[in-house]
Amino acid sequence: MIGGIVMSQSNLEKQEAKLKALNQKIKDEKNKIEQRLGKQIISKANLDYANLSNDQIKILAKQFSEFLKVRPVDH
Repeated sequence: MIGGIVMSQSNLEKQEAKLKALNQKIKDEKNKIEQRLGKQIISKANLDYANLSNDQIKILAKQFSEFLKVRPVDH
């Protein structure tokens, strides 16, 4: 019975490792999407990186969010 417990524990550890890797992959993909979206918004709005403070970024993000609430993106 002890051998079965050790084997089950090993399988559990392998599954946890797979889950951790998958969660990291999801996080990385979300970051890529966020970066691409941000770059596109900055580019299309002709914004200058040098002139964007954290406060300005927050204001723009809020305005963009409110705009999307009024005009939902078509899928």
